[in-house]
Amino acid sequence: MQLFPFQLLLKSLTWSIQTNQKEVFLTFDDGPIEGVTPWVVDLLNEYDAKATFFCVGENAKKNSSIYNLILSNGHSVGNHTMQHLNGWKNRNSSYYQDIQEASTFIHSNLFRPPYGKIRPSQIYRLKKEYKIIMWNILSKDYDEKFSGTECFEKIKKNVKPGSIIVFHDSLKAEKRLRIVLPLCLEYLKKEGYTFSAIK
Repeated sequence: MQLFPFQLLLKSLTWSIQTNQKEVFLTFDDGPIEGVTPWVVDLLNEYDAKATFFCVGENAKKNSSIYNLILSNGHSVGNHTMQHLNGWKNRNSSYYQDIQEASTFIHSNLFRPPYGKIRPSQIYRLKKEYKIIMWNILSKDYDEKFSGTECFEKIKKNVKPGSIIVFHDSLKAEKRLRIVLPLCLEYLKKEGYTFSAIK
């Protein structure tokens, strides 16, 4: 099957991590948020789990002590733009400027486009500076149509070694996150998985 240029570009992004170990990569988007992110960090510590937090620059600026808490507990961070911009709906120049502004608060070579929406031209440009991290399991914890247990069942059904799983340490997702994350950690630990940060 022939892949078109945009498909090849998308394929060049990181959707999962090649590994010989039974490990998964938990990621958290949109924080750091007071009351949510510290709870996530505490819970991860209980399971000796490392994760990757894709931070919105405005939140990292406003909650710098929580941002530092993430780092001091051995987790990695990534740039998720300054204002959670949709790459499809913003001019390239303003999109890059927003990411650059976020980089003054988030020191990382990892980037995740909000909503997973990014143009080919943006990929070309950003791949020069960043490793663009996507996912192969979206928990849907932000979606009110799903319960926390339904989010967990989605993960349980699709997880495999090297999976990148997306959660959200946000107020919008908090109700479902507080259900799905403990279930996920407990299940995967029993299944023999370890939890690693993306570097």
